[in-house]
Amino acid sequence: MRSLIFGLALTAMFALGALVSFVWTPYDVTVLEIANKLKPPTADHWFGTDHFGRDIFSMIMVGARTSIAVAVVAVVIGMGLGVPLGLAAAARKGSLLDEVIMRGNDLIFAFPSLLIAILITAIFGPSAVNAIIAIGIFNIPVFARLTRGAALSLWTRDYVLAARVAGKGATRISVEHILPNVANLLIVQGTIQFSLGILAEAALSYVGLGAQPPTPSWGRMLADAQTLIALAPHVALFPGFAILFTVLGLNLAGDGLRDVLDPKLRVQR
Repeated sequence: MRSLIFGLALTAMFALGALVSFVWTPYDVTVLEIANKLKPPTADHWFGTDHFGRDIFSMIMVGARTSIAVAVVAVVIGMGLGVPLGLAAAARKGSLLDEVIMRGNDLIFAFPSLLIAILITAIFGPSAVNAIIAIGIFNIPVFARLTRGAALSLWTRDYVLAARVAGKGATRISVEHILPNVANLLIVQGTIQFSLGILAEAALSYVGLGAQPPTPSWGRMLADAQTLIALAPHVALFPGFAILFTVLGLNLAGDGLRDVLDPKLRVQR
């Protein structure tokens, strides 16, 4: 429970910063002040300034909404498509549909999100939207495999057999009986994919395939700072800490949710 509370507190802190950035930031992140470039942390600039004189604290606030938005939408895409595919595959185990879905998942797994992003951006150009599509596509087989694996063990339960005897079809059984019983696993996996989505967005932005200037992004902030680490280490440290603590908070929240939602762990405790 403590990991859940601490993880949610860390996550809420960055989410709150992202929400506040829509209406207020200490400084305008689009204004360049070359005379103030690479200033260390001070009372005026809590995290210092970058090579363009922009306030790093303000950029982290604005960058948070980019990272969180990309990760959330990518998880929604993965869950929204992967869960129905997993349920359908489990309901028709051994059929042609099951084989097509699982081999399609294997095909997507063969291409990491970075390679998918390169392919998409080669056609449509780099942007946050294309990063969302790339990460979302990679999330689909994750949720599909998890859903199918969990659902297969439930199709042999007595209440599912009773539902079949009552005349319910496979789709209705999947929605009314299977899905509610795998929801806890999906919620926990969602938090894990959320954290991985933030890492993936940072990686894509780092190589120039994510959000484009002038939109701040934690990954691109790290890319811009890589040649300045010896001169002004704060330029790289604070965006790195933002990624670190956000991912840490989400992973702790996921572990806490697993402990709370898993009845076996509750019994052990």
